Amino acid sequence: MPWRSYGSRNIIVGGRPVRRSRPYARSVGQRILVVDDDPTVSDVVRRYLERAGYDVVLAADGPAALGAYAREEPDLVVLDLMLPGMDGLEVCRRLRDASTEVPIVMLTALGEESDRVLGLQLGADDYVTKPFSPRELVLRVQSVLRRSGPSTNADTKTTGALLADGDLTVDTARRVAMRGGAELALTVREFDLLAYLMSHPGRAFRRSELLEAVWGWTFGDQSTVTVHVRRLREKIEADPANPTRIVTVWGVGYRFESTGRSAGPATREESRG
Repeated sequence: MPWRSYGSRNIIVGGRPVRRSRPYARSVGQRILVVDDDPTVSDVVRRYLERAGYDVVLAADGPAALGAYAREEPDLVVLDLMLPGMDGLEVCRRLRDASTEVPIVMLTALGEESDRVLGLQLGADDYVTKPFSPRELVLRVQSVLRRSGPSTNADTKTTGALLADGDLTVDTARRVAMRGGAELALTVREFDLLAYLMSHPGRAFRRSELLEAVWGWTFGDQSTVTVHVRRLREKIEADPANPTRIVTVWGVGYRFESTGRSAGPATREESRG
């Protein structure tokens, strides 16, 4: 299914289409939707997030999560994958199929690596493995929300820059990526990863380096990077199976290879041209 710009489709809740607006427009207080069927986990997460200054909404299953999302317009969703009935993967899929860009942090059990990878492929931005430290979860939430703001970027040197490569442009101030004149629907991490790679054209990065620069992790599952690169290729490459922009450097990681003019920072006039 092709991705469209944020808000171009509706979420169906209770048989009714619900039009989505951009949740980042909320000026006071950020709202977190926590989806977990374990009331003890939900209560602990709620208390830690509220202590950190967030408004928290709870949902115990998939349908309740979609309803709460449509009703509350959260700034971020903390989503357990193991839910009764409609699981977390299906909730994630429906949110992304509706072209919502709301950041999603998954909660996964230690042995659910395949589900975790699938969740990242569906567009989740981050994950925390159970059992987890509530403080770590709060830090992950803060990190994702910080990067999802309109003027943030994984590399502060590129904040406000316009990056261009042929028909591909990335406006880091507005957090808008365009290809061939059409806006790309990118998750928070996809945008940050693309901007970081484009701001260092020709440089090969190890997966561990990208994990630290874009995700802020000094350790963790490097398959996260692999999955996000795969998703980016589907959106910016003419032939994702034979990429020419984000190329694999065997034994190292990845490199952004310029395919057109104005690789790296560009002027606003160049980005329009």
